[in-house]
Amino acid sequence: MALAGLTDADLRRRCGEALRAAGVVLAEREESAIEIADFGLGDFQSQGLALLTYVNTDRYCAKELVLLPGQTCPQHRHPPVDGGPGKEETFRCRAGSVRLFLQGEAGRGADVHVPEGSEPHYSVWQEVALLPGGQHTIPPDTWHWFQAGPDGAVVSEFSSTSYDELDVFLDPRIVRVPDGADAP
Repeated sequence: MALAGLTDADLRRRCGEALRAAGVVLAEREESAIEIADFGLGDFQSQGLALLTYVNTDRYCAKELVLLPGQTCPQHRHPPVDGGPGKEETFRCRAGSVRLFLQGEAGRGADVHVPEGSEPHYSVWQEVALLPGGQHTIPPDTWHWFQAGPDGAVVSEFSSTSYDELDVFLDPRIVRVPDGADAP
């Protein structure tokens, strides 16, 4: 899917279509609320993520994540916040496929594609493959990253409170929430 020349509004529209195709019913205002995150790298198609946050309170959070074919969310962790353990999150694949990589006992498989130029910023290789209906829970403060399969992916995320602006990324070039922007 070529994205050259597409605006964030165009990307939101395409992500809204992907959500609807996965059976997610969107309220009128929700499509315009989809966050287009390129992590400050300027290459959304390779390393990016679209997020629709339904709710994020001091107790829980629910989001939809949309990934383009082959798109990667860079390696990160959710550190402890205010004496709490950090965000615990459960991913449930709704459509497409997603490969989740976690710290653990596994070596890098030959077919793992790391975005070109970012190889030093990926270091965890224990793989969990999720197809529609599959789910996995990621413990707090665990290094992880994920990548959509050839048809992209729609993933529902259920978690404890999300502090996206405090996520720690292995790649020091990443800016999760640009200065002056509100956290999702």
